[in-house]
Amino acid sequence: MKSHCTYIPYQSTNSFSSLIYDYLAGKEHLKQFFKHAPTIEGVKSAIAARKKFSTNRNLIHDAFNEAYQNALPKDIQSANISLLKNENTFTICTAHQPNIFTGYLYFIYKTSHVIAIAKKLKAEIPEYNFVPVFYIGSEDNDFDELSKFKLNGKSFQWSSDQKGAVGRMKVDKNLLNLLEEVNKEVSHLPFGPALMDMLKKAYAKGNDIAGATFSLLNDLFAEEGLLVLQPDNPGLKKSIQQIMKDDLLNQSTEKIVGATNKLIEENYKLQVNPRPVNLFYLRDGIRNRIDKRGNVYTVDDTIIKFTEQEIIQELEEHPDRFSPNVILRGIYQETILPNILFVGGGSEVAYWMQLKDLFHHYEVPFPILVLRNSFMLMDSIQDHKLKELQLSPADLFKDEIQLSNEYVQQLAGREIHLKNEEEESKKLFQQLKTTVSAFDKTLIQHVHALETVHFKKLSALEKKMLKAERNKQSTQLQRIWKLKSSIFPNNSLQERFENFMPYYAQYGPDFINCILTHSLSLEQEFGVIVFKK
Repeated sequence: MKSHCTYIPYQSTNSFSSLIYDYLAGKEHLKQFFKHAPTIEGVKSAIAARKKFSTNRNLIHDAFNEAYQNALPKDIQSANISLLKNENTFTICTAHQPNIFTGYLYFIYKTSHVIAIAKKLKAEIPEYNFVPVFYIGSEDNDFDELSKFKLNGKSFQWSSDQKGAVGRMKVDKNLLNLLEEVNKEVSHLPFGPALMDMLKKAYAKGNDIAGATFSLLNDLFAEEGLLVLQPDNPGLKKSIQQIMKDDLLNQSTEKIVGATNKLIEENYKLQVNPRPVNLFYLRDGIRNRIDKRGNVYTVDDTIIKFTEQEIIQELEEHPDRFSPNVILRGIYQETILPNILFVGGGSEVAYWMQLKDLFHHYEVPFPILVLRNSFMLMDSIQDHKLKELQLSPADLFKDEIQLSNEYVQQLAGREIHLKNEEEESKKLFQQLKTTVSAFDKTLIQHVHALETVHFKKLSALEKKMLKAERNKQSTQLQRIWKLKSSIFPNNSLQERFENFMPYYAQYGPDFINCILTHSLSLEQEFGVIVFKK
């Protein structure tokens, strides 16, 4: 499959938050909320900081070894697991919940991005090794969100009575029935059968969702050396026992992040807010918030309760029964991995900035934050229509009024405005003010009123001229809106709406290779990929 990609600034997409635009622009006032810049020099600085932290490399090496025992790892994966014991090896990490069938396209984009960065850094700083890692947020319990996906414009949802961490839920009859619905949508496409084989292996009856996600990611990216981490692991949880104990006893997290939030919310919308206790109680069938009321710890929506002594004993004996919330998850990730860089979406980058002082408090290295790659996917027909309309990909991100006005003016061969008339009118009214003031200065207010009415009417006339020209070009404009609707489903970026499956069913492994080929590393631009026949 042939393809080409053009890149445009994120600011041109009008699809991200002001904080993200300011971060990409390197605004000075944001620098207090991150540690290292997303540059090669920033990478070297992050490596130096990470070297000072005692990462239990044997622990993470053994965790990956165990995870891949039955997965028949590729040579490059086995090599990467071995490299983790080397003090000159560092990870490049992204994370996501175990959405069934990956959920959204950006699941594939962020995975490809960590692979691209690892390759880039090895080429730029060859004395170090860089291993791409996908951290499965398997303890997430937002079943309503993780059980949905869209395919060919249709909405699908897994219905189940299972409760608790989604990663621990089992593939059941309803999910197998959903798999058959997927089969109807993709089996007629060239790589549909191969895709279904992959999905049926991952989502076999009785498998848990974390394992299914592991299997699917491994089938898609094993050749690239990606390692998939399942953090719902008793041995790994022991690494942050002291941090969890501090959160239970002293509520340090709420105080520290709360102070940072006051600074951030002066300019931006907050993504997350800390609680007095930032842990969930995790058992099969439940992942419920822990609340502290006086000296008693209760598990929300259950009858489970602990005294202070009892909950600390529970933590020491069963660290796996405690699950960090979004505030503490990053601390857990960066404690167990020798990580220097985290790739996340816009909201992820934003909430990580709320956590820098928390990392400092616990003396855990804060990683470089990189906005994950984003792409708009177009086929050759859409690309041809875009060129016929004499539009650029960036034009498609403009709002309807702006694009309509610019386009009709382009077709008219002139700007449709009354600027000259406005300038002449300004001179006329200035002259009128001078003239009437010689008679009676109180008449100037009357001239002001006439001026206001005049310019309102000029503005209305200009709008009518543009509307008349839009009516003349209605056929062309309808072509534009039809093209836009085919590229922006439900007025959304594809990556936040569509799933990877129809693309894989059409193009097979070439689709993954295409995304990998066009994935930037630290450059931070929005990609527009055109698939060629």
